[in-house]
Amino acid sequence: MSLKIGDQISLTIHDLAFGGEGVGRIDDFVVFVPFVITGETVEAQVTEVKKNFARAKLLRIITPSPERVAPECRYFTQCGGCQYQHVSYAEQLRVKHKQISDLFERLGKISPEKVGPVLPCPAPYHYRNRIMIRSQWNGPAKKLEIGFIRADNNFVQDIEECKIAEPPLNEQITQVRANPPPRGGLKVVLRVQPEGWEVPKDSFFQNNFFLLPKLVETVKGFLKASGTRHLIDLYCGVGFFGIEAAGAVESFVGVEYDQMAIRAARQNAASRKINNGEFVAAKSEDALPALLKQFPVDQTAVLLDPPRKGCWPSLLELLRTTRPAQVIYVSCHPATMARDLNILCADGVFELACVQPLDMFPQTQHVECVADLRRRN
Repeated sequence: MSLKIGDQISLTIHDLAFGGEGVGRIDDFVVFVPFVITGETVEAQVTEVKKNFARAKLLRIITPSPERVAPECRYFTQCGGCQYQHVSYAEQLRVKHKQISDLFERLGKISPEKVGPVLPCPAPYHYRNRIMIRSQWNGPAKKLEIGFIRADNNFVQDIEECKIAEPPLNEQITQVRANPPPRGGLKVVLRVQPEGWEVPKDSFFQNNFFLLPKLVETVKGFLKASGTRHLIDLYCGVGFFGIEAAGAVESFVGVEYDQMAIRAARQNAASRKINNGEFVAAKSEDALPALLKQFPVDQTAVLLDPPRKGCWPSLLELLRTTRPAQVIYVSCHPATMARDLNILCADGVFELACVQPLDMFPQTQHVECVADLRRRN
């Protein structure tokens, strides 16, 4: 069948790709459709045709899945923030586990048996403690749109509330709309300050307070299981992991390039009377060589919590050369994580013990993962 833009087609969805789009086929030609569920038969309209695939927008559900639920948000399918509000939460967890397992197997040659079940969030809605609101001038309507990027283009979807944001953030949205930015093209970051933590305006902090205890429990559990005595916490931000895991090791060092975050990390440690650690303002790849000489490598764990783009190749190569006893890798981007784990485990230098996913981002395509790697003898 030769598809062209504008064609209306019926197809059965046999999988959900990482990113949330459903995968169907017309005569073995792949067609991606958003906001569907595996097993559904749908009617869709082709919007894009490439050499090896096409994309289509959903027109109608012909045969719905029993896992289909009513979205809580009135902007769902227009706003690009969420991909899974139409899917029951239990099914979201199953979908994410399959997607992570498939992705790790394809990109990282990691057995699906290494990937644990996705730990659920106690609050599938109203959990985000940080959002970014954008503004854009709508010429034809002669109004300023204030909200999030749309699901189908790069324009701004005007919103009055966000169902996955904590209630205080929705109060802040109301204030922003009452006192709008002077023009389009501006971004406004809204945040609920974590209780008891010093976090500078532009510094990173995990955006889901509800699942933070499980995230900490996972990292500490990996540390205790390995028996390592020292921790090097790279990309440490305001010191969250090093401080929370301080009781599981004899000593730790946190490394962060953001000097304001390092000052906050020192304050956070002092306020908790944590005295078995220190914080260094430096690039991780620059600081690591000296730190690995400071601690015995066979008793040291290195924790990586890099940006979405992953780790610098030079940093990964240094870890492969120096071979600390353990590497704990925390990431919200499974694709770059799988790539980096594949590099670390090449030639049998490290062995992946397990990957623990946590649903820090319910209703969306995103998921947090923590990997435990051990040096091979």
